[in-house]
Amino acid sequence: MIRKLDILIFGAHPDDAEIGMGGTIAKHVHAGLHVGICDLTAAEMSSNGTVELRRQEAAAASAVLGLSARTCLGLPDRGLSFDEAQIGAITAEIRRFRPRIVFAPYWNDRHPDHNQCSRMVEEAVFNAKLRRYRPELPAWQVSQLVFYYINDVENVTLTVDITPFQETKRRALEAYRSQFAPVEAGEDRVATPLNQRYVERVEARDALLGQSMSCDYAEGFALKRPFAVDLF
Repeated sequence: MIRKLDILIFGAHPDDAEIGMGGTIAKHVHAGLHVGICDLTAAEMSSNGTVELRRQEAAAASAVLGLSARTCLGLPDRGLSFDEAQIGAITAEIRRFRPRIVFAPYWNDRHPDHNQCSRMVEEAVFNAKLRRYRPELPAWQVSQLVFYYINDVENVTLTVDITPFQETKRRALEAYRSQFAPVEAGEDRVATPLNQRYVERVEARDALLGQSMSCDYAEGFALKRPFAVDLF
């Protein structure tokens, strides 16, 4: 079944897309666009939380953002690869949703899964347009592939003012309590960088990017191909 989206965002784990571009998602949903997220894995290797809890948290975050669709391919966490079956699954997702724009994690991040996801999505975007590649689904040409930042920010070539939607982004991130909430005594959780004021650090990054374009908060993106803009 083909269900068209304007924007499809891929992440290696639930919460990747919200960290990198939660405000941009909320902004485009508010403008009336249909936006979806595809998580490649269920984050089963996470130090905190369970697969079922992460699924529930992702559903709550999706409701906050107003997503039109959210799927999980169930690929192995810490086992993403250029295996033909994995690339084919991502390609099929693109063809099913037929997005105009695809987003993927930036290709140079401290987490190897984010880097691998970036390369896999780039490969799948190319494959999606080839009519003889897995022809059981019609080929689809994506207009632009854009890369969002999760941990490390460099070479920003596009910024989006998210000032009116920063609070929505925060609420979406707070839905992932297993990952971002401080560890309390007696909890079956361990300390990680994610629960050591990570959300506040993301907001500080967004504030710094906002300063560069004279707004309170912004999210940055990278491109590998020129982005066409009609000025008049």
